[in-house]
Amino acid sequence: MADSEKILVVEDEISLRETLAFTLQKQGYEVMAVSDGANALETARLNHPDLILLDLMIPKVDGTQVCKILRKEGFENPILMVTAKADEIDKILGLEIGADDYISKPFSMRELVARIKSHLRRTASIRNELDRLRTSGESAEVLQFDNLAINKTRREVTLDEKIVALKPQEYDLLLFFAEHKGQMLTREFILERVWGWDYIGDSRTVDVHVRWLRQKIELDASEPIRLVTVRGGGYRFEG
Repeated sequence: MADSEKILVVEDEISLRETLAFTLQKQGYEVMAVSDGANALETARLNHPDLILLDLMIPKVDGTQVCKILRKEGFENPILMVTAKADEIDKILGLEIGADDYISKPFSMRELVARIKSHLRRTASIRNELDRLRTSGESAEVLQFDNLAINKTRREVTLDEKIVALKPQEYDLLLFFAEHKGQMLTREFILERVWGWDYIGDSRTVDVHVRWLRQKIELDASEPIRLVTVRGGGYRFEG
């Protein structure tokens, strides 16, 4: 495991915060632990963690605002939201705050560590692939759909020749749809192929990311013509 993998734990419950820090340190991660949203923002800006474990209900600045602020400032690494109640998951999904994943209390440390490892592996894989492409000199491979272009070499998407700002997971999802143009894809299949077979979350994650993509690539996100819903099935990319 690379020494540079840093995790920021944001949790106001002291016993849980200490347990999380201890568990993750034993896994070999460098851990920074804070108790409120203001310190979370300051620590994230100064230390650029590889992943943030962020409780929803924290003092000073709540978790949703911390997530929104960091995303607006360009923080692209995974943010895993922690909720105290199962129904808060719906709140997180409804707000579409930019979190990559969520987990509700109580949770097992084994499950949490598995999710963290999965997200960090994915991030590292993307970075390694980008580094390889930058140094390989390969010609760009581009998928073109009218005014929408997906540059696979640069992992870059343009709409009307303007770059569309996508998080890594959003890009991977759009590319997966594009490479299966015209096919009906179930949420479960998408989750398995894009998030990975070892992903533990549920299929609502797919719905949230689809909504984000529609806001960025559709003329009218409420009446999508590119990324359409198949009733009772899943989604289909029309190009």
